Amino acid sequence: MMKIGVPTETQAGEARVALTPDIVSGLVKKGLGVVVQQGAGESAHFHDDAYRDAGAEIADAAAAFSCDLIAKVRKPSVDEVALMKSGAVYIGQIESCGDDDAIAAMQAKNITVIALERVPRISRAQSMDVLSSQANIAGYRAVIEAAAHYGRFVPLMMTSAGSAKPARIVVLGAGVAGLQAIATARRLGGDVHAYDIRPETQEQIESLGAKAITLDIGESGSGEGGYAKELSEEGKAKQQALLADELAKAHVIISTALIPCRQAPELIVESVVERMREGSVIVDMAAATGGNCRLSEADQVVTKHGVVIVGHTNYPSMMPTDSSAFFAKNIANLLGIMLNTDEAVTLNDLDEDEITAAAQVKPE
Repeated sequence: MMKIGVPTETQAGEARVALTPDIVSGLVKKGLGVVVQQGAGESAHFHDDAYRDAGAEIADAAAAFSCDLIAKVRKPSVDEVALMKSGAVYIGQIESCGDDDAIAAMQAKNITVIALERVPRISRAQSMDVLSSQANIAGYRAVIEAAAHYGRFVPLMMTSAGSAKPARIVVLGAGVAGLQAIATARRLGGDVHAYDIRPETQEQIESLGAKAITLDIGESGSGEGGYAKELSEEGKAKQQALLADELAKAHVIISTALIPCRQAPELIVESVVERMREGSVIVDMAAATGGNCRLSEADQVVTKHGVVIVGHTNYPSMMPTDSSAFFAKNIANLLGIMLNTDEAVTLNDLDEDEITAAAQVKPE
């Protein structure tokens, strides 16, 4: 019987689990064996008994890592790769843009590496797109964090004791996380403005009830696959200058601007932070890659020039139950094209499908 292992996530602060009991139940019914490391789902509020009831075997790390398939949320360590058997298939995030010891160790053991962040953004693969499912959660949670740190009302409040104007919220970047942040901030009653260097996002911004900030910087930031591309040095300087006044007026800034495998673009310069009203909040969702504000500190909440700057780097892990459920469903949908379950469960040729072919990390 082909088996899939679900190890406990060991990276600091990671509370998610790759497969949830309801997904495990469906895989078992299809004839796949599932081995879950003891306590793997505890941080996400999925207990061992629920996995047992779903048909999984509860075992130690060695047993979970020694399966034919391994499902993880975060990249394995070299020590974890040592527990995997030769010829296995790893399914999870790799989070690497270059040489990587864990990838090299897996390739040395002839382990097929399926990097979930490499799943192509095509219509057929939408249900397998962990970047989008987790970014949606991150965008929502970022607004909740902003509201929690902002010491004033977000919506217009009219009472017998007086009234308060709605908070002016600026969202930088209108990708999946940014659009969810816009929608959440609007639901909270904020006066929401948003900016993206890709001109095609203006309609999406306005469809959510926000006001699009338009800047003439002389070049487009539209890249391949719907992502933003890096601007020229001249374009960056012009962008910073034109954005400055809009940002200085904000009570809350939520920045989501990322460029794959590059340092995050600096959009919120220190002089802008100095101009912001004391008690304002910046939630820098790019803090892990240098930050859209260079005053951000990864995984820290700091106050600079009277402005609270939130630098959390793993928002999905702050909502581990829903994040895990979405992540597990993405993996289940991917397994649907990876496995043949007509009789005995077998692995399809992963090079024959455009999705699994694109997601593989192969030796160069």
